[in-house]
Amino acid sequence: MPAIRCDIYHTDFVRCMTAIAPQFDYYQFNIVLSGVVKFMRDTIKQVGRVAQPYIGEKLLSYLCKMKGGKCASLPKMSLSGLLCTGLGSFAGIGLVAILSDIYKLPLLLPSFGASAVLLYAACHVPMAQPKNVIGGHLISAFMGVLVYQMFGDAWWTIALGVTLAIVAMTVTYTLHPPGGATAFVAVYTGQNFGFIISPVGVGALCLIIIALLVNNLSSERKYPDYWY
Repeated sequence: MPAIRCDIYHTDFVRCMTAIAPQFDYYQFNIVLSGVVKFMRDTIKQVGRVAQPYIGEKLLSYLCKMKGGKCASLPKMSLSGLLCTGLGSFAGIGLVAILSDIYKLPLLLPSFGASAVLLYAACHVPMAQPKNVIGGHLISAFMGVLVYQMFGDAWWTIALGVTLAIVAMTVTYTLHPPGGATAFVAVYTGQNFGFIISPVGVGALCLIIIALLVNNLSSERKYPDYWY
């Protein structure tokens, strides 16, 4: 049987197919093929009409999440609460600073300022509890130091250190936002494992001690809500 050339650039596709399968009549095959093409075209159009509104709705829903709104009610702060906040912040950061100044202990860490906000102004939130403050700082410091010791100081190692700190705090239920800054500093300043004990561990403990003493002076406060 002689070979049949089916070059679609030189031979009509329908004629080629009828040559391969002579049992099909040319006109019948052409009608069938036209029907298949029309069905596929209609199906593609229908899918497109369904997909476009779906994608539009998902995008609109995504953007609407950013809309936000007005806070229904803001908590009121009493005078005693404000005094406890001010006294606690001054005493907590002051204790860390004076120990660093007098005894030349390396205790000054920028992230302690953020911890002070939680400990003395929002001591009731879970992220301000002793487990979160101490655990969050220690875990973040470890992650930051580990990343620096393994990979050095680069833009991506800073990002990696903070990311690993966040993940580790989340997994261990010790989430403390200032811990991210602790990990950042550990990588950026090239710290060794001693950084975990001082300033991180000692400094966080000083802040907790002041929080225990000052927050409970107010009848409106109770600290901590839990230890573990």
